[in-house]
Amino acid sequence: MGLGPCLLILGLLHLQSGTTASCGFGWETRGDKCIDVDECTDPVCGKYAVCFNTNGSYYCLCDPGFHVNSESRTFTGIDKVCRDINECLETPNICGPKASCQNTAGSYNCTCSEGYISSNGQRVFHNATGVTCADEDECERAPPGLTHGHSQNPCSDVDECTADPEICGKGGSCGNLEGSYTCACDHGYSNYGNGLGRCVELNCDLYKPTGSPEQTLPGLEYIVFLMRNNCLELKAGASDQLHGEMLLEKLFTKANDIMSVGPPETSHDVSALLVSVENAMRLIGPQMKQPRTRIETEHTEAELLVWRDRTPPKGPVSIATDQVTLDIDWETATGNSSYPGFATISLVSYKGLESVTNHSFPEPGDARKGHRFLINSKVVTACVSNPATEHLDKPVTFTFSHLQSRDANHTCVFWDAQRGEGVWSPRGCRKVKSNATHTACACSHLSSFAVLMSLHDIKHTFQLQLITWVGLSVSLVCLLLCIVTFRFCRSIQGTRNTIHLHLCVCLFVADLVFLAGISRTENKVGCGIVAGVLHYFFLAAFCWMLLEGVQLYRMVVLVFHTVLRPLVMFAVGYGVPAVIIAVSALANAQGYGTDSHCWLNLENGFIWSFFGPVCIIIIVNAMFFIITVWKLAQKFSSLNPDMTSLRKIKTFTVTAIAQLCVLGTMWIFGCFQFEGSTLVASYLFTIFNSLQGALVFIMHCLLSKQVREEYARLMPCICKDLSEKKKYSEFSSSNQSSSSQALRTLGSGQNTGESQI
Repeated sequence: MGLGPCLLILGLLHLQSGTTASCGFGWETRGDKCIDVDECTDPVCGKYAVCFNTNGSYYCLCDPGFHVNSESRTFTGIDKVCRDINECLETPNICGPKASCQNTAGSYNCTCSEGYISSNGQRVFHNATGVTCADEDECERAPPGLTHGHSQNPCSDVDECTADPEICGKGGSCGNLEGSYTCACDHGYSNYGNGLGRCVELNCDLYKPTGSPEQTLPGLEYIVFLMRNNCLELKAGASDQLHGEMLLEKLFTKANDIMSVGPPETSHDVSALLVSVENAMRLIGPQMKQPRTRIETEHTEAELLVWRDRTPPKGPVSIATDQVTLDIDWETATGNSSYPGFATISLVSYKGLESVTNHSFPEPGDARKGHRFLINSKVVTACVSNPATEHLDKPVTFTFSHLQSRDANHTCVFWDAQRGEGVWSPRGCRKVKSNATHTACACSHLSSFAVLMSLHDIKHTFQLQLITWVGLSVSLVCLLLCIVTFRFCRSIQGTRNTIHLHLCVCLFVADLVFLAGISRTENKVGCGIVAGVLHYFFLAAFCWMLLEGVQLYRMVVLVFHTVLRPLVMFAVGYGVPAVIIAVSALANAQGYGTDSHCWLNLENGFIWSFFGPVCIIIIVNAMFFIITVWKLAQKFSSLNPDMTSLRKIKTFTVTAIAQLCVLGTMWIFGCFQFEGSTLVASYLFTIFNSLQGALVFIMHCLLSKQVREEYARLMPCICKDLSEKKKYSEFSSSNQSSSSQALRTLGSGQNTGESQI
């Protein structure tokens, strides 16, 4: 019996194992010996890392000041790289009081604040050496002749407002204080509560309550209203309170509510969501109090960095969400204009938005070449406090984790909201490196980004379609003959016949729907219905096969009560699939229908709502068949075996096992077909799917002696009816010819008489 499960196990092992050398990974064969491969001869570790070879493997160790993540400095694999540890953000007070921190590649520098001097007299120092900043008595550095800070020229306050008239920006007024100064912003400008910061102009028109695209998506109007009110308050200087944390929480709570109802359905709605969140993050960032903030909801995730100091930040910095990392320089966040006293960097990741934008591709020419496209990463939005990010002096780098680990052609794209209602475009982005699991992209502007995977459609499409149409047509005819046979053939009526009848009905409906609708992906609702119908009837077919295994077990093991009640059979055969479909639809209604097939979506494991029950049925049936074969062997070896009955059960068991193997094997290749789109799997799945009806007809009808006898009795009746119809037809035609001949004779006689007269 074990052919079906064995094929399943072997197929899965073959798919995952691939081709492995006899010496194993990390070794190579030289003669009859296995020699270790020195992976470190190639630059596998990248920059800022050292490679160490080991027996059969290797590992990479990041240089001091770098790490792979917050927990480890070692790694293996080209999908990981060493990133600089930003000590200034990881430990905000690393330089001690009265000092500012500047991050550098692999290290950091400390500089005392104005009016303070380091204890070692050096301008730049590391706090790890025990150096601290102390107040500097500027009066002791007075001209010669002065003592103890008392002279005719004592220390006096520096008027920063006079020394630098532009210290508060063009929209601010400077007020001198003893030892300091303060900036008061004009109406329409704000320094976000930082009295020493430059006043920047606020554009509250970005948050229009009416007449903007944001209003098209329910829920976004609240975000726009919230941001506009906050912008107007800052613009009017009505409040010195910063509400960054509160605004951030409200923003992501509402964004999560929008995504929970269902991702945006149109490109216009996607543009509205992405633009609104980007504008909101640019307004919220300067109001945050903490230097690093992370927030995560069910459908969104974000990290935000804030720098507040009179000295602009410099050097590289990394910011990341779960599956995306952004490498950027602080200089990109501050920009080339006057530094306002703060800088922000934010990265927002959306969960599930990639499935909505899979149709928004601007290059239809590639589709005509036989390409399909798929977003293979999370969609992220990146923004900084610098408003001029259309043409960056230095590109930023995104590292995306793939949603599907596949060796395919990946392209870096961004969401171009200005092009129509919004499309993915590769403009300004290039692929730095890519493998099966990760893609690194370098982009010269900031917006919303993702990784686009180009899928080549399976070749031999015409041949596969021809096999499908011809094979399924034959299969449908055979299944129809089976249904008629099992319904009207009286000599084979019984429990097994009922099971076979409904098995054929399920396969007939499934094949018919498969033939008519598997590729009808134009209408999403219709495609989802087709996928649901296929899901139900294929599951029902396996449930009826499970009942056949149970019935065979009862026939061999139980002496009495071997007949299954019809109510029980219908509950298992049709009720169980209905429950599975209902639960699946309630859990993930979007899982029915894909871009290429009207079948179950492979994302988030939804396909297991079909393969899970199928695997369970195959395993349970395998157990029943093993017990049945074992009991049959015992009965054959008994003293007084009923050979006629045992041979009949043996035949039933063999056909049931063969049937399970055929359908089980078909869906092994079906799994590979819908997931991997390999040519071999496509051909095997198409052939098995096309011939299953013919195989059922051969196994249960042509190989059954009773059915053949019924066919033999039926054929003479049909031939007799045809013969009688033929004789009746010949008799009718001969009578008609005799009558017409008599009429012609009569007519000719009359004519002769008339001529004689």
